[in-house]
Amino acid sequence: MSIHYKCRHCGTSVGQLTEHVDADALGFHHLDNEERTDMVSYEANGDIHVKVICEDCHEALTRNPEFYELESFIQ
Repeated sequence: MSIHYKCRHCGTSVGQLTEHVDADALGFHHLDNEERTDMVSYEANGDIHVKVICEDCHEALTRNPEFYELESFIQ
């Protein structure tokens, strides 16, 4: 089982955990059902995919808060 972190905006791989880690240690239990459905997906092989925001997209959103209104701001 691996946990893959990918940017929700640009698709860049942010990181991967290959060691066994308890999902509670990662804080997934703090997410409500809507957040969990939106951010975390589980594969049949046991892998977990987590949507996050990379540093570049975070910086772009910080400088341009109107980007939050757009479905996609990556051109």
